[in-house]
Amino acid sequence: MSGLDASFYLIEDENTPLHVAAAIILEGPVPGYGDIVRLVASKLPSIERYRQRVRSVPLHLGRPVWVDDPHFQILYHVRHTAVPAPGTMDQLRNLAGRIIAQRLDPKKPLWELWLVEGLEGGRWALIGKVHHCMVDGVAGMDLIASMFDLDPDAPQPEQPAEEWVPHPGPSSLRLFGEALVDNTLQPLRLVSSLPHLASSLGRTPQLLDYAGGVVRQLSRFTRRSASVLNGPIGPHRRWSWVSAPLDDAQRIRKRHGGTVNDVVLASVTRGFREQLAGRNALKPDMVVRSGVPVSVRTADERGALNNRVSAIFVNLPVGVADPAERYRLIREQTEDLKATSQEVIGAKLTRVTDAAVAPALLALGARIPIRMLNPIIQTITTNVPGPDFPLYVLGRRIDGLFPYVPLTGGIQVGTAIFSYDGWLNFGVSADFDGQPDIEVFTAGIGEGIAELLKAPAAD
Repeated sequence: MSGLDASFYLIEDENTPLHVAAAIILEGPVPGYGDIVRLVASKLPSIERYRQRVRSVPLHLGRPVWVDDPHFQILYHVRHTAVPAPGTMDQLRNLAGRIIAQRLDPKKPLWELWLVEGLEGGRWALIGKVHHCMVDGVAGMDLIASMFDLDPDAPQPEQPAEEWVPHPGPSSLRLFGEALVDNTLQPLRLVSSLPHLASSLGRTPQLLDYAGGVVRQLSRFTRRSASVLNGPIGPHRRWSWVSAPLDDAQRIRKRHGGTVNDVVLASVTRGFREQLAGRNALKPDMVVRSGVPVSVRTADERGALNNRVSAIFVNLPVGVADPAERYRLIREQTEDLKATSQEVIGAKLTRVTDAAVAPALLALGARIPIRMLNPIIQTITTNVPGPDFPLYVLGRRIDGLFPYVPLTGGIQVGTAIFSYDGWLNFGVSADFDGQPDIEVFTAGIGEGIAELLKAPAAD
């Protein structure tokens, strides 16, 4: 595993399952369970990781490794359930929240797919879970897309001609020995990486711009943030979602400038404003500080099952009443972050030095940065672009696809956004006990889009 992948694996505990997920709602008729099993089985030869499990190195002297699971059974991973009549979206969300709260078994390949029957209107759903050490948002969506068809009349998958035979994994002694050698070479790797690091960072003016951007970004951490949203994370989850037309976001972007991601952040800001007002905790100078993961996956890395993300931090100005002014303040921050290449250079630093980090430190220190987020960061907002055309599963059209982002570090609410076939789909994950009013936040997201459509552009 890379250092980032290993960190996602090592920081998981019983209250913080670190899998990404999606709820996919489809038109009827409902396929048979066996049809879904055969569909997934036909894709497994092209996604080797789905038949592999994690092996930890003795004493955590090295990063975990992937090995074939000799006991792999697809029927364990592809599951079947139903919601009772009348099969409303609230019932599906409640079911999804319970499924998402369950940790993936670390002794097996780290994924599950649930077929859900019984939705109103003859519809059905798929709920998929994949551990974050395997994929980031973009890789997860690449993986989902590999299972889907562009044509409702696409031929049905055929079973693999040859039976899969797992490769034997390395012995513990071998892993231990390789880890000792790897740790011995760490200082040499660090020294040898320095020239490449310097050349990859570019010219001095670019570094000065980056340094200035870092200073400004750090200064944003001095603002009073809504720490009332932080708190301990329990084992249970709420999962809510809302959709908005992508055309509305494009109209807002054209009127106010900026990007669709600025529109997303502004609508999430309105959601938090509603939630804090409902708790009598909203203050005029308050912000909600959001981590914003940014994909740094290059074109030749598309389809790779790993994590290629950097992150920026944005103050969501929840205390500002005027929606156009809130949007302007968000746009100023994101444009400054982009102009100073915060995510790009940060990603280069991470990528160049990744192999030089002593593996043993990952096990010892992976949790420290996460603990430091509480109460500095209140939320995570991640936006993943998807296809602007319909997709199909076994000839059935996908009506909606709602993503889930995991929670950790005292961050009790996170929002993942996925665009699909003309819609922005917001998936809101929350701690069950700490965020009982999450529906207020979700409704506020929709209201944020509506008010920006009406708001005149700020001067």
